[in-house]
Amino acid sequence: MTESSEMAGKLAVVTGGAKGLGYAIAQLLITRGARVCIIDIDAEGLSRAVASLGGAGKAEGVAADIRRRDDAHAAFAKATAKLGHVDVLINNAGVYPRKPILEIDDEAWDYTFDVNLRSMFHMTVAAANHMKPRRAGSIVSIASIDAYIPYAKNAHYAAAKAGVISLTKSFAQELAPDGIVVNAVSPGPIDTPNLRALGIYEDLAKSTPLGRVAAPEDIAEVVYFLASGRNRYMTGETVIAGGGIIMI
Repeated sequence: MTESSEMAGKLAVVTGGAKGLGYAIAQLLITRGARVCIIDIDAEGLSRAVASLGGAGKAEGVAADIRRRDDAHAAFAKATAKLGHVDVLINNAGVYPRKPILEIDDEAWDYTFDVNLRSMFHMTVAAANHMKPRRAGSIVSIASIDAYIPYAKNAHYAAAKAGVISLTKSFAQELAPDGIVVNAVSPGPIDTPNLRALGIYEDLAKSTPLGRVAAPEDIAEVVYFLASGRNRYMTGETVIAGGGIIMI
């Protein structure tokens, strides 16, 4: 089986796909034969991404804020209408806030959990309801190595990503009888403009056993495996792709 044939004709939704890791995932899925609908809150960035990915026939876009149930379900319905149906959901939408733990107020806490965890929950419920009648589907969510080890100023982010891992297990257990596999990926640091803007890129690269920060494409390949037909027997798992920072 060739790489392209594994995803040929598959229809995928990628949240937060207008840039960074989400864009790399969407691009790889399209390269391997899938048609993709990106859901992103950044309407302008979304339009640029869809055009860059090849436009209609390869990529579609839905501009939406998916932090609340009704909005998330409406966005998934719009994506489904554009694609016809959905075989794969990639929960990538997220934010990476940094604030000392004693300075995290309710607003910062709620925003971090809304984007990184609540949206994942709502989108996965929407996808599960859609996939169950077909008795097939794959859902992959992006967690983080921060869920396993403490980093200064990342407590609320780490807690939300630990929730992603926990929900992944719960969804996997309940949806297994319906033929739906649910997994997650915990990346280490990824080379994105946002990471470089934090001024910690060089330190992260030096502290990684492999000696570099991941390219978005490195993580996209792991996501692709879990989402594709190559994954025939993994569900409820979180794959750590951290360059050796965590070894379990």
